[in-house]
Amino acid sequence: MLLGSVLVLLLFGGAGAASAHAALRATDPKDGTVLKSAPRDITLTFTESVGLLDDSFRVLDPDGKRLKVGDAGHGPDGSETARVSLPAKLAQGTYTVAWRVVSADSHPVSGAFTFSIGKPSPAIVVADTGPTENPATESLFNMGRYLAYLAAALLIGTAVFVTACRPPEPARLRRLLWAGWSTLLGSTVFLLVLRAPYESGAGPASAFSLKAFERTLTTRPGEALLVRLALLLVAYFFVVRLLRLGEERLPRVWQAAGVALAVGLALTWAAAEHASAGIQVPVAMTSAVLHVLAMSVWLGGLVALLSTLYRASSQLPAAVLARFSRLAFASVTVLVGTGVYQSWRGLGSWDAITGTTYGHLLVLKLLAVTLLLAAARLSRQWTGRLVTVAAEAEAETDAAETKTVAAEAGAESVVRQTVPAAVVREKVSTGVVREEVPTAVVGKKVPELVGGSPSAPEPAPVTPGPAAPAYRHGLRRSVLAEVAVGVVVLVLSTVLSGTLPGRSQAEAAEAGPATGGLPAATVTNVPFAVGGATGKVQITLDPGRTGDNSIQAIVYAADGGLATVPELRLSFTLPAKEIGPIDAGLKNRGGYWGTNDLTLPLAGDWRMKATIRVSDVDQISVTKTVRIVG
Repeated sequence: MLLGSVLVLLLFGGAGAASAHAALRATDPKDGTVLKSAPRDITLTFTESVGLLDDSFRVLDPDGKRLKVGDAGHGPDGSETARVSLPAKLAQGTYTVAWRVVSADSHPVSGAFTFSIGKPSPAIVVADTGPTENPATESLFNMGRYLAYLAAALLIGTAVFVTACRPPEPARLRRLLWAGWSTLLGSTVFLLVLRAPYESGAGPASAFSLKAFERTLTTRPGEALLVRLALLLVAYFFVVRLLRLGEERLPRVWQAAGVALAVGLALTWAAAEHASAGIQVPVAMTSAVLHVLAMSVWLGGLVALLSTLYRASSQLPAAVLARFSRLAFASVTVLVGTGVYQSWRGLGSWDAITGTTYGHLLVLKLLAVTLLLAAARLSRQWTGRLVTVAAEAEAETDAAETKTVAAEAGAESVVRQTVPAAVVREKVSTGVVREEVPTAVVGKKVPELVGGSPSAPEPAPVTPGPAAPAYRHGLRRSVLAEVAVGVVVLVLSTVLSGTLPGRSQAEAAEAGPATGGLPAATVTNVPFAVGGATGKVQITLDPGRTGDNSIQAIVYAADGGLATVPELRLSFTLPAKEIGPIDAGLKNRGGYWGTNDLTLPLAGDWRMKATIRVSDVDQISVTKTVRIVG
């Protein structure tokens, strides 16, 4: 049941449109400006550091011919900029710039803008920016990311559980350890191969290009994946050593090696995501590593504990439960501290909680974490009861052993009083041979009468009592609930790592150019009928001209009332110029869907494709034509 839920989350979680990532803060020259003389280069400034591709810039002259430009590089302001040099002599007219970069969280972003020299051209040539992400490649890549997170939690958490909690049968966790190690290894290779087509927006088949793969190995995300592979190869020997443990402790040298491997694996995520860019990078990197480790120790440890509770051949000692309870409490403390810091760093303001996708996802994660903490508290209560029952049972066992020792001591006292000093063997008529013990052996075990002489009674075994099975059953259920909710938290964390932080989105919005005196907005109604749901989407495009536009999309039910849908996507294509699709990047604003960041560089009849999803499996795409004026 749990595995099925995870697969559903992986498949449907990766099927939607990608979230926005690095946002374009400014362009030099500015979009739509008319310059007196030709610029020497083009510079783009983003809200976070970006990686460059071989084809990051494509510049078309007024006649639609592609200019030969220099190699793309970073500007003087650092990795948050992208720059390309232009030819010395440029003709008068309008130039179109199409750009594509990779954001710090390893996701590609693209767009286009125009500028003019002397005066604008009568007709603007459109550059094809290409799709931001190929749907098939995007879904496969996101599935690999989810599996990598889950596998890391399983591998690290199980290893820590075996080392720190010392369960009585560590060999029974063999499958979990190898499943975590092999899945993380396979998903890392999978991500490394798909990295090039994911960045370029190509299909999965282009993953077999040797040139593209070589370029991937020189990028920061590619290097992080290579380091992860190397660490996993070393971790193989650690897992083998861990599985040879019996009841003894793992030597300290091996413990230190395990800690180093876990920290190194966590660093491969922090180095390729939001923590490596923006404000307070050293603190953010440290916080991200601790967050990943704490999450892995808690969630992976829960899976290991659950497996041990269900598969162990004997009752799990209370000491193991107590050790994991302390370990889980420490992990929760670290998660709360690092989570608060990362939330502050990503949001930047209270308004970002309700006004950004990052804020909405963060609220969902907070609710899931609250449920997880409630389940964890219940597990700690069951653990405390089991420890108490075990302690009482141990006390009863000690008391019984004390009584047995006292009884044996009394029997020896009787022997001292009745046995003579010499050994006399006497054969009686019944055939019983009585062996009498000399006083020299007092204090040793007294032999019984051969032939059935009565001896001291054996004490009855002490059991924990009828409450223990019920407590263990309750613990199993609460741990299972923790694991289920923990998987949801992990999936939300993965989605958050690929979403534009609210702080960056606010900075991009503040830097956006103001518009005034623009023509009236265009309104388009898009009817839909799918999965038993019917209605229409009213889409307002303001101002409906080249350059920056804002979109408001309201979903109405068949009866005319407002309706809600789990997902609404818009993309724009200009077939006459073979440009697009350009994803509008709609955000759920609570009652309507909207964005202020849509840039349409050319005038013409654009095909607006609206995709409405009404359930996990039901969605429909409807295309309408909208007129964009210059």
